[in-house]
Amino acid sequence: MTVIEKYLSEKLQNREDAGNLRRLSTSRAPVDFFSNDYLGFVTDGIIAEKLSGYSVSQLKPGSTGSRLLSGNSLLVEALEKEIAEFHNADAALIFNSGYDANTGLINSIANRHTTIVYDDLCHASIIDGIRLSHAANKYRFAHNNIADLEQKLAKAQGPLVVVVEAIYSMDGDMAPLKDITEIAERYKATLIVDEAHATGVFGEDGRGLVCMMGLEEKVFARVHTFGKALGCHGAAVLGSELLKQYLINFARSFIYTTALPLHSVYAIQAAYNHMASPGFSNHKLKELISFFREKIRSPADSRWKDSISPIQAIIVGSNCDAKQLAAALQNAGLQVSPILHPTVPLGAERLRICLHSFNTKGEIDLLFKTIKENPCSAE
Repeated sequence: MTVIEKYLSEKLQNREDAGNLRRLSTSRAPVDFFSNDYLGFVTDGIIAEKLSGYSVSQLKPGSTGSRLLSGNSLLVEALEKEIAEFHNADAALIFNSGYDANTGLINSIANRHTTIVYDDLCHASIIDGIRLSHAANKYRFAHNNIADLEQKLAKAQGPLVVVVEAIYSMDGDMAPLKDITEIAERYKATLIVDEAHATGVFGEDGRGLVCMMGLEEKVFARVHTFGKALGCHGAAVLGSELLKQYLINFARSFIYTTALPLHSVYAIQAAYNHMASPGFSNHKLKELISFFREKIRSPADSRWKDSISPIQAIIVGSNCDAKQLAAALQNAGLQVSPILHPTVPLGAERLRICLHSFNTKGEIDLLFKTIKENPCSAE
């Protein structure tokens, strides 16, 4: 065994000993309470049905190169215009994933004079984009804490960038965007909002939280990902035409990667066409979220995070309890995955329940019954 292999083996063994070794799994219980398919675009076959009329030549499996070489097309450029118009933005640039969008955007706009201030619960893709940047200073502010955000901005120097999420992926709670935009304006800070878990769920026809609050002119850049409620793959950065041209020239995760294939572009287009159609509705999902929250309130259970999004989290406090409770739910036919440390801090280990338009009230009743009966979920 080489020195490097020994190091790798020891790191994996440390994870195993701590009870948080990650493993891929293909096992699935019948009821989905764990995927990001909030609107059922994948499960209900909505996107697949809309793609069924395309020919094999249209649904090519590869784009043959990066967007700057052979991978661009009139189709993807037209789609970017549609996406920008849908979200009330001047321009949009499609990336291969939300991770690519966040790392490319944040890394490229910051320089050695920039200070970045970001929410403590921001997604790993945001954190990695900040780490990859040449920003002089990088400050976390306490989650959704406006006073702490202002304190960090008051002591910062140089060009300021604030990064938040509209809906946070682990807690499912909402950013106080109106307060954040006011503070960003006061300190002349550039504001970036990741709308990954708000797209399709919040705002008219799923336009997102920024549009719902009428803050389009207050936000420098928005990241909308397609792999959650839209049931596709990829993401778009929304902003000015100036920002789009800058990213085309300086965002390494856009420049140096093969573009999305045409079948992915058609799928994204189908998702947006569906959301813009008269037949689209996310009301059933919102009704289930309200029903779920009523179950939490009666009787009250303080272990649940406060959330009006499809993401509902119950804190169980240890990797062992999280895995045991998840196993009990899976044995009951409910697919729920435990979220373990180090993905979340010690003591914040949890089950992350994702609600969907295709779930039923009976399935939610069974979930609460199983949690109540499981000995690892002590009150």
